[in-house]
Amino acid sequence: MKKNNFKIVKIDKNKSLFNYEKKILINELVLKLKLGYFDFEKEKAQKVKFSLEIDYEDKKPTNDKDIKSIVNYSTVVKLITKLVKKKHYNFLETLAEAVFDELFKDKRIGKIMLKIEKLEILKECSSVGIQITKKRSYEKF
Repeated sequence: MKKNNFKIVKIDKNKSLFNYEKKILINELVLKLKLGYFDFEKEKAQKVKFSLEIDYEDKKPTNDKDIKSIVNYSTVVKLITKLVKKKHYNFLETLAEAVFDELFKDKRIGKIMLKIEKLEILKECSSVGIQITKKRSYEKF
């Protein structure tokens, strides 16, 4: 007869056995703003669409009574709205970097996919834009 080689392991209740990989989705946030390199873009506001996927990790489950236990999508929308009102951006890429800079202040966020589209700039297209994914680097320089 075969003997079991199982060991009894005590689990420290203060340590988590799990890591959570979470994703915030913001689809088609449309704002009217002045954005662009050319004079006509600086004079008249245009519709711009933002879509984001924000990946973040947490070692704890969400606390249903603490909004700080999550990356709040409403806060992200307010942040983008505030950024575009504060300053004129010539390029979608520089606006994207400003969004990244603000969002990566939250140390839980590891990766952001950001898509920004101008909806009214070329009549031949429903939209033109960029999509950039930026990951936090954990390497030490």
